[in-house]
Amino acid sequence: MLSSVQFVGVAVTFMSVLGMFLAIVLVVANRWLFVQEDPRIDDVEDLLPKANCGACGSPGCRPFAEKLVNGEVDPGLCTVNPKDTNQVIADFLGVEMGAHEKRVARLACAGGDHVAYIRASYDGLNSCRAAALVSGGGKGCAWGCLGMGDCEVVCDFGAIRLDRNGLPRVDEDKCTACGNCVEICPKDLFELHEVSHRLWVACRNREFGDQAEAECEVICTACERCAVDSPEGLITISDNLAVIDYSKNTLASKVAIERCPTGAIVWRETDGRISKGRDARKVIRKTALPVG
Repeated sequence: MLSSVQFVGVAVTFMSVLGMFLAIVLVVANRWLFVQEDPRIDDVEDLLPKANCGACGSPGCRPFAEKLVNGEVDPGLCTVNPKDTNQVIADFLGVEMGAHEKRVARLACAGGDHVAYIRASYDGLNSCRAAALVSGGGKGCAWGCLGMGDCEVVCDFGAIRLDRNGLPRVDEDKCTACGNCVEICPKDLFELHEVSHRLWVACRNREFGDQAEAECEVICTACERCAVDSPEGLITISDNLAVIDYSKNTLASKVAIERCPTGAIVWRETDGRISKGRDARKVIRKTALPVG
């Protein structure tokens, strides 16, 4: 029988031999299984924004660089990068840059606390998702933005801020269309859209007429004026809400917003301003409405 000292010696010898054997196996495997990586991937990655936002459809800039080098995608798919930089990538790889329109997040609500009523006070974690679990958050409009800024918190690019009335504002220049705000909003109010989609319904309400207006002054009441005034098929009314068919986006014009009585349907200018129609009720109030 081995003494304790001999047993330890055998164990140490065995582990040393095993370690050496595994090291040799790893060296041989590394030599025979090594795949040479195209050095251009590093060069292309250095020209990408390092945002890892996923707007291009890849999980990060490194995988996107690999696809670019392999010819699976074109540089223009990165709408976060400046066009000049994408052209540098295209010239470096000897490919066409490609044309892809920038997408941004859009909020389908205009009901800040100065125009939308809060019917019950919420006292708890300052989070839209938490508040939504408590009777929908207390807002009179069951589809309205709760204004606690979950979207602002998850935006890694500083593209979302809450205005003085608790309504998220998206800076389209900073937005990368990463989709974080889309996923976090418990009311499903955010969508990703091409910047050319200027005509926009800033509402998700499904109530009709006076019942809807009793909860928010800028709510869509399904009056159908926008649908009547716009080119045929561009706007329809579904579940008491105006719906835009963006496959007909070339037909969109400001004529659709002119007679909207509440200003729920708007036109987004290229400089970021939001225009309402001539018949839209003017909102003068700046402070929050009373609760109840």
